[in-house]
Amino acid sequence: MAHTSDGRLDPALRRLIGVILLGGIMGILDSSMIAAAADTLAQDLDTSLATVSWVSTSYLLALTVSIPVTTWAVDRFGGRRLWLVGLVVFLAGSIGSGLAWDAPSLIVFRVVQGLGAGLLDPLMLTLLARASGPERAGRVMGLMGVVGSSGPVLGPVVGGIILQGLSWRWMFLVNIPIGIVALVLALRTVPKDAPGSDAPVARLDITGIALIGPGVAAGVLALSQAAERAAFATWQVLVPLAAAVLLLGGYAVHALGARRTAPLIDLRLFTRRSFSASVTVGALVGLATFAFLFALPLYYQQARGHGAFASALLLAPLGVGSALSMPLTGRLSDRLGSRPLVLAGGVVAALSALAFTRAGADTPEALTALAAFTLGLGLGSVGAPTIASLYRTLPSALVPQGSSVLYMLNQLGASVGIATVALVVQTAGDGDAVRGFRAAAWTVAIALVVTLAAATQLPGRPEPRREAPDTSADTGTDAPDAPLSETTPSAVATRGDQQ
Repeated sequence: MAHTSDGRLDPALRRLIGVILLGGIMGILDSSMIAAAADTLAQDLDTSLATVSWVSTSYLLALTVSIPVTTWAVDRFGGRRLWLVGLVVFLAGSIGSGLAWDAPSLIVFRVVQGLGAGLLDPLMLTLLARASGPERAGRVMGLMGVVGSSGPVLGPVVGGIILQGLSWRWMFLVNIPIGIVALVLALRTVPKDAPGSDAPVARLDITGIALIGPGVAAGVLALSQAAERAAFATWQVLVPLAAAVLLLGGYAVHALGARRTAPLIDLRLFTRRSFSASVTVGALVGLATFAFLFALPLYYQQARGHGAFASALLLAPLGVGSALSMPLTGRLSDRLGSRPLVLAGGVVAALSALAFTRAGADTPEALTALAAFTLGLGLGSVGAPTIASLYRTLPSALVPQGSSVLYMLNQLGASVGIATVALVVQTAGDGDAVRGFRAAAWTVAIALVVTLAAATQLPGRPEPRREAPDTSADTGTDAPDAPLSETTPSAVATRGDQQ
């Protein structure tokens, strides 16, 4: 049971949430903590900042490439076993990164870390969604969202604290005791997978892996290069971007024409209006969040004269606002539905972004901190109900695929946000830090207006989940269990075996 008779989450589910979030927080912090150590790594490893940037980029690329395989591996090996493997791989990468002897070795071990995080991050969504059930998805996703939204803000702060008194190696070695505790608790707490159904597990889509993994990675690489170079019209950006278009276009043709092997991600998921709206909003929230995580420290450093650590601390109101709103709105979405909460949160976030368009070099920091806090409140009010709507409307067999799509698009949205803001600050600012920041704030405000438009397609007040849904062909309706006609992994695998 996911809850007690009085509506509270039962103790077993609360323990599971704590254990899963303990394991997941390591990857979330490590993805942003390294930002505080760029100069330190360049000096200690006697290398350039361009090379150091690959310490972050390699992690992100490895993480992104491994996400699609997680969808298939959950059905093949089970969520519990895969979670334990992810923890071990991430720990191995952390130990190697902490003991790295030069920049290339650090980059290699960060790839190992990223592969582990690519298992853990989408599995957090899948395991908690399955354990909570659709009736409590909002509340549980709100709790998970606190960690997810706070991590990118807390990462640079934690990294700054470590660097003040310890070597940069401890940014990775600190994962060892946390990871060991998370592994021991997971062995005791994460439930064994239920016996599989009689339907055969789909064969691994090798062609899909060869197309979608490198395709998404090439897209992330292009966006990372655009952010680093503050320009799109360079071969370092255009070559991987062209590769991404070709590979992902090839995957679309492959997935829609697959017969004997179930595609890693069934593109027919996007015929569901609420699913498409959920992942679109998720991508735009990633864009807005990471755009401000990139732009706001620049504003404090370049326009206000603060150091890196002080600027990271001034990001805290954004994380606090999001951490406060996510559990509340997630819980409310179980009763009120996602649409009204996302619309309200989107309005608050958009107005907060507009407030930043008036910020100057002499604006009181109390006002910018207040705007950051309300921006966090708004983004948190969008994030948790959106995630909950996805799991509330998808049948359980498609939850792993939904998790992968949501997480990949959120990551891509984050990369687009960073690349876009970097370009805007560079071109619109033209050396003026205030003008560049205001242009970045306008960019985020426009993205949040688009978010409001997409949010109108989210489901309203939730209805009781049907256990025996209509089996007619899916036409994009939002019935909670409306099946994708013969497109689930087991259905495709069975059909392939019969041909």
